[in-house]
Amino acid sequence: MKVDFIYRRLVAAVAGVLLPVSLASAYEPTDSAKRFIHHVGVDFRGAYVAPARKSVEDTYYVAPPQDAGASAHIKYSFSYPSGSREGRLYPGAYQGIGVGATSFFDNSNTGMPVSAYLFQGAPIVRLAPNLTFDYEWNFGVSFGWRKYRDDYRTPVNLIVGSPVNAYINLGFLLTYRINRDWSLTAGVDLTHYSNGNTSIPNPGVNSIGGRIGVTRTFDGDRALRTLADNYSPVSFRPHISYDVVAYGAVRKKVVALNGFPEILPGHFGIAGLNFAPMYNFNRFLRAGVSLDVQYDESSNLSDHWVEGSVGESIKFYRPSFFSQVSWGLSARGELVMPIFSINAGMGYNLIGNTDAKNFYQVLALKIHVAKSLYVHIGYQLNSFKNPNNLMIGLGYRFHDKR
Repeated sequence: MKVDFIYRRLVAAVAGVLLPVSLASAYEPTDSAKRFIHHVGVDFRGAYVAPARKSVEDTYYVAPPQDAGASAHIKYSFSYPSGSREGRLYPGAYQGIGVGATSFFDNSNTGMPVSAYLFQGAPIVRLAPNLTFDYEWNFGVSFGWRKYRDDYRTPVNLIVGSPVNAYINLGFLLTYRINRDWSLTAGVDLTHYSNGNTSIPNPGVNSIGGRIGVTRTFDGDRALRTLADNYSPVSFRPHISYDVVAYGAVRKKVVALNGFPEILPGHFGIAGLNFAPMYNFNRFLRAGVSLDVQYDESSNLSDHWVEGSVGESIKFYRPSFFSQVSWGLSARGELVMPIFSINAGMGYNLIGNTDAKNFYQVLALKIHVAKSLYVHIGYQLNSFKNPNNLMIGLGYRFHDKR
């Protein structure tokens, strides 16, 4: 079944939510928290690009694109002053929006993608009076790829199957504060581009590299603060909260018929529900176990193939609904920061369709639009390498005492 229009509407709806949320606090403001500290920065990144997956190279008998990349970024962020609630809970944490342009030095085949993204970071620990060890993640969308076409126009680009791809980056940095207004950063980062299995081919683009940058801070705190500093935070009591997430997505599918892979036309729908009791250990960390239920319209199709049908006219008998539902349990951990939370988990499907009886991994960004309500943008893999599907939806947290 073709459900392309559902995917387009989901992407448009999520894009409409992300930008305004990134500029507002998820918590109710107090008199001391109505003022933000603003930052503007630029950074430059160079990277080694890992080759496309060997199975893709072997299948198409071609070499991957160039193995180097470089990008330039401009970013705006804000942080909370030390007198605010968030400033006391998360000293030095910042969040904002960024734009970057990337070249792989093979632009005629790969394009020159431009990324728009949300980001968040914080100084973790002080190494010297003006030197800190920091982290930063970026999560967004990249536009302008020259996607694969099975003809002479893009004969070597087999790593990108769509003109728009997700952009994910994680960096670890050293930040030197020159004075109250200026800071220098340098570090290493990892980057991943992928379309979430909404188009094929989709081995993704992965790179590792270095970055340098400079940041201008406006009306900043005089004291340099880190997450490890022993401030007197707002009182926090460990407790159990309960997360419920409903999500949907679309995906492409490849099935094996008579021993040969067949790319199925159109897209297939995904719908899922997660229920996760989570123990809140402290202001940064919650962990627990999640019950994961997912319906996959593309599952178990190889057993229902109408023999003799192929290509664009391929047909399948419709499997029963419950044969396409999987039930799994996963262990989850979550990094909690202002506005955003990063959730990661590993699980196994215990009951359900034969396609889904595997070891799966989940990585999700939660964007809080109210105290207990959040937008959920996730990605599910299996066996740490095979893309399953996106997970775009809404979540609600019960019994949240933060």
